Amino acid sequence: MSSKVFNVQGAYAGMSVADLDIALVWYEKLIGRPVDDKPIPGMVQWRNIGGTGLQLWQDETNAGHSVMTIVTPDLDTEIARLAALDIAAVNATSGPFGKVAQVFDPDGNRIALAEPPPGFGG
Repeated sequence: MSSKVFNVQGAYAGMSVADLDIALVWYEKLIGRPVDDKPIPGMVQWRNIGGTGLQLWQDETNAGHSVMTIVTPDLDTEIARLAALDIAAVNATSGPFGKVAQVFDPDGNRIALAEPPPGFGG
């Protein structure tokens, strides 16, 4: 008998970039550590980032069209850390949903940074 629920062990966000070498430098600053591995040509990845992973794919056709959200417990601290690395957060706002801001990689891919509202358990 098969389960009706997808048995997921993990997930990776994938970002398409035009120049993998340029993107790698920027994302290492964003993530705060070197890439974990380069399993195949044209792709690099970080594992175990808050229970998920990130993959960069060299794909000039789709570069700049990727979107990802990173959830952090303290958005203000992350915005300050990124500013010190010359990564500017824009469109910062807050409300009953928590706090959000955005950063854009060298290709224009959008990374939303989100802090859950107080008391959010998920």
